[in-house]
Amino acid sequence: MTKTARLEDRVVVVGGGLGGLAAACTLAARGHAVTLCDKNPWVGGKAAVLAEQGFRFDMGPTILTIPAVLKRIYAEAGRALEQHLDLVPLDPQWRSFFDDGTTLDLFADVGRMRSTLDAFAPGSGSGAGYARFMELSQRLHRLSDDYFFWRNVGGLKDMFDARRGFSVSILKEVLGMRPGRSVAGTVRSFVPDERAAQMLDHFTQYVGSSPEASPAVLCGIAHMQADEGVWYPRGGTAAVPRALASLAVDLGVDIRTRTPIRRIVVEGGRVRGVETAAGETIAAGAVVSNSDSVRTHRELVDGAARDRFLRRRRYEPACSGVVLYLGLDKRYEQLIHHNFVFSHDPHEEFEAIYHRGEPAPDPTCYVCAPAVTEPEVAIPGGEALYVLVHTPYLRPHHDWQKMFAPYRRRIIEKLESTAGMKDLERHIVFERALTPQDINDRYHVLDGAIYGLASHGKFLGAFKPANRSPDVEGLYLAGGSSHPGPGMPMVMMSGWIAADCLDRDGIVGRSAAAAPAAACSL
Repeated sequence: MTKTARLEDRVVVVGGGLGGLAAACTLAARGHAVTLCDKNPWVGGKAAVLAEQGFRFDMGPTILTIPAVLKRIYAEAGRALEQHLDLVPLDPQWRSFFDDGTTLDLFADVGRMRSTLDAFAPGSGSGAGYARFMELSQRLHRLSDDYFFWRNVGGLKDMFDARRGFSVSILKEVLGMRPGRSVAGTVRSFVPDERAAQMLDHFTQYVGSSPEASPAVLCGIAHMQADEGVWYPRGGTAAVPRALASLAVDLGVDIRTRTPIRRIVVEGGRVRGVETAAGETIAAGAVVSNSDSVRTHRELVDGAARDRFLRRRRYEPACSGVVLYLGLDKRYEQLIHHNFVFSHDPHEEFEAIYHRGEPAPDPTCYVCAPAVTEPEVAIPGGEALYVLVHTPYLRPHHDWQKMFAPYRRRIIEKLESTAGMKDLERHIVFERALTPQDINDRYHVLDGAIYGLASHGKFLGAFKPANRSPDVEGLYLAGGSSHPGPGMPMVMMSGWIAADCLDRDGIVGRSAAAAPAAACSL
């Protein structure tokens, strides 16, 4: 530690996922002394890598959207994102396979997509309906930019500036968010073809929630993706946390892997540091927790502050999933980089996952086939296939040691029948998998949830716990279970918001130079 960085002026970031790395980089760029602790031997959280036998898989997120978030984090340090990451645009953005044997590509350009839908579902009006839907999505995107993103929000009142009052124009803006309407209902009011509507439903994949129960404001995701595109970081999505970790080290962040945190030290209602599992106390004036927000309060915070947080609302986990990492000795040419293999009946699928709490009997499969973009991920002529099927979050009666084998067989059958991946089983030469129980144990999340907290509730479902804790002075939250929610760009935005709040609050001084960085597994 430098002489100019007092112990109480240090910030500790708990967890080195994308949100924690974004927070650490932003704080360090603004002159704060930062120590980042992660229990794993790597940084990046779920954005990890599996590399064996000539195959390389991104283990967690595979779709990068809204690169403006990354650009803003790099701009904090006066650097250009393009000099640190090689981003490849993907268009079509994804391909949809349906149970009736049809396929539909999603294009970024609205005019092209309108023509595609007119040809796909002639006479249905789906093309014109899609164009109108995207006009709504653009308005919802603007409202999100104006009132929801890049600021600390924990509820409706946080979205508006109290100094301006609640005017008629603001009321119109609130009503423009279509409160009380669901994503699924909104989509179908514009696009009558059920297959196209099912494709548009799955923008809610990014938040791990049912489109039938999620608020219509999330339809804004469609325009966010069309506007800024879908990108593949060369080297895989794990290149993003590697780049952020490298930036953090350059900025002086002290990164400590294999350092689990036992508790956040709070005295007199204010953060004073953290205690590691090894018994070391790291003094700090503020903590950014990139751990799950509910588990942060259940396991790392004691007393009244914990109880206030847990009583504030019902915290429903988002869905979990089964992930298959399949090394193939061939490529299936009908696949593009991102693919959805859809269920026959989306209502039945969502009813099973989100209401009955059971795996869907006919699941939708997300399939990432990156060798078409980066052949080096697989053996020559092969494919590093990533297959994700959403499942319920863990229930007490779930035993995935028994459930996995038959459900894996069902997934393979689905890919063979609906996506035409003939003899898939015969072409698997390498295989690994994660079940909801594995995800829970590996990533220390809430009941195996991949996407933090569910976005259910047609009025208030979009709101997550605020980035600035109202319960403990000096505690800030980042990650998919805090505002603005899950998905790669939102998680990184949460880290930026937490850092920005901490910096603006002024409870931790800035140092002239940050502490020298420890060795880091990048």
